[in-house]
Amino acid sequence: MAEQQVKKKRTFRKFTYRGVDLDQLLDMPTEQLMTLFHARARRRFSRGLKRKPLALIKRLRKAKKECPELEKPACIKTHLRNMIVVPEMIGSVVGIHNGKTFNQVEIKPEMVSHYLGEFSITYKPVRHGRPGIGATHSSRFIPLK
Repeated sequence: MAEQQVKKKRTFRKFTYRGVDLDQLLDMPTEQLMTLFHARARRRFSRGLKRKPLALIKRLRKAKKECPELEKPACIKTHLRNMIVVPEMIGSVVGIHNGKTFNQVEIKPEMVSHYLGEFSITYKPVRHGRPGIGATHSSRFIPLK
């Protein structure tokens, strides 16, 4: 029975966003793309892209164009945590500011219609380890030497 089993070539799942595949998303005009996004993103795009988000998209385009074939583009740093990821940004490397440093994030197809800020955490997660000095009443009686 093991000999009869034919090895199948592993195929990757093709990415789709709300039933539309990636190639079609990249070719879509903004108005048509807006209809696929959630309500808050639709409202944001209908009110028009301001100067800073447009400048970011322009810099990402330039970095993609200048990079050699089959290599990641240069990292573009930004403070625009409220920028919505559009299909044009896929494959770019963005340094997203978290209030202290810039976290490098490569934009993947699954990130479309999310905010950039979702991928750069602003706080250091709590490490629940041993309590420090002064954490409990009993720690008052521990000698300091």
